[in-house]
Amino acid sequence: MAQMTMIQAITDAMRTELKNNENVVVFGEDVGQNGGVFRATEGLQSEFGEDRVFDTPLAESGIGGLAIGLGLTGFRPVMEIQFFGFVFEVMDSVVAQAARMRYRSGGVYNSPITIRSPFGGGVKTPELHADNLEGLMAQAPGIKVVIPSTPYDAKGLLISAIRDNDPVVYLEHMKLYRSFRGEVPEEEYTIEIGKADVKREGKDVSIITYGAMVHSSLKAAEELEKEGISAEVVDLRTVSPLDIDTIIASVEKTGRAIVVQEAQKQAGVGATVVAEINDRAILSLEAPVLRVAAPDTVFPFASAEDVWLPDYKDIVEKAKTVYNF
Repeated sequence: MAQMTMIQAITDAMRTELKNNENVVVFGEDVGQNGGVFRATEGLQSEFGEDRVFDTPLAESGIGGLAIGLGLTGFRPVMEIQFFGFVFEVMDSVVAQAARMRYRSGGVYNSPITIRSPFGGGVKTPELHADNLEGLMAQAPGIKVVIPSTPYDAKGLLISAIRDNDPVVYLEHMKLYRSFRGEVPEEEYTIEIGKADVKREGKDVSIITYGAMVHSSLKAAEELEKEGISAEVVDLRTVSPLDIDTIIASVEKTGRAIVVQEAQKQAGVGATVVAEINDRAILSLEAPVLRVAAPDTVFPFASAEDVWLPDYKDIVEKAKTVYNF
């Protein structure tokens, strides 16, 4: 296997599908010759041509409308929103049009669109660049929302997203782009959308999380192990639809759970996860399900980011609270 960063795995997934299917097209702001802000599409235009990897005007609404039209005419568009905080400019296309296409047309048409976008804190970006808006997308029926945490997952999930016949919002945490490498098969493979992954087995408390918080949770689990607490870390990978079976199986095993997200407590998908646990496994619980999340304020400027964002110490504290309940 090759050793890849997450950004390399994402590029490799797009290259794989551009090779496999001539109807796959990649477009967005500066994704062509420049290769995008983070170089996720670097080299793809020179390899596949300007008709299949191309720049668009700085207009997210136009990008979304183009993706819908292409999807209706047999293409598989991979559109990039340069930063996910700009999704408000294309909400009508994504939520009111693409998400409803299959239902509206009685199954005659669909929107096989992949909406790629970087997001996430910890890298000191300007305002509206880091916002965790996955909860908005997860509340829209008809949209799948994927958030990988490792290079292996990133490639397999992106290939699955591009092959999916419905719109998939594929969110890439900026802090994870080049922070580490992982083993990634050079050949094509897929990972099922809607399937969580147990990143660490444990018996005392379940830590259910996604995105960059997977790595904070794994670090917290190491710290908890030093105090004799065995933590299981469940990486949701897909936040809509949720893998309820894996969540409940973990909670029934450990009897205790915390849900961790980078988003504000009122945002993200943590509340939905807690509700599902209470609905389906409350008799298995030895303690209330607690949450680790950011404060319910606007995402702060860079100088306050480190204080505002949850970290592994917050996870350790909440896990010990439920363990000692």
